[in-house]
Amino acid sequence: MKTSARNQFLGRVKSLRKGAVNAEVVLDIGGGDELAAVITNDSVDQLALRPGIEAYALIKAPWVIVTTDTSFRTSARNRLCGTVMRCQEGAVNGEVIIELPGGKCVVAMVTNESIRELGLAKGTPACALIKASHVILAVPS
Repeated sequence: MKTSARNQFLGRVKSLRKGAVNAEVVLDIGGGDELAAVITNDSVDQLALRPGIEAYALIKAPWVIVTTDTSFRTSARNRLCGTVMRCQEGAVNGEVIIELPGGKCVVAMVTNESIRELGLAKGTPACALIKASHVILAVPS
């Protein structure tokens, strides 16, 4: 599978809870981290998702919000915290790579102004916030 999504996590479905239209799927991505995705019930059926099944979580870097405040309350369902491994400014936006305790990395695209205001640099503790509706699930065909 080739994709333009910078964040690709292979994991196992830990839980699946269907509602009237959508379902919440929680994926164990290892290292003590989980990602929740909200997808349609039709997608759950088409992907044949159930607990124990391997699936990929795909998240585009611009969909990732970065914070250095670990007590920050938000409606984003996913919070992956670690340490900034690399921070590179571009013309307008920059790339921030956060290494999680389990060794996986999350890539975010943020404005250069946000990089400076948050004091993001290599070694800075930071969290990646991701809305569950921004997580795309995929399975091998």
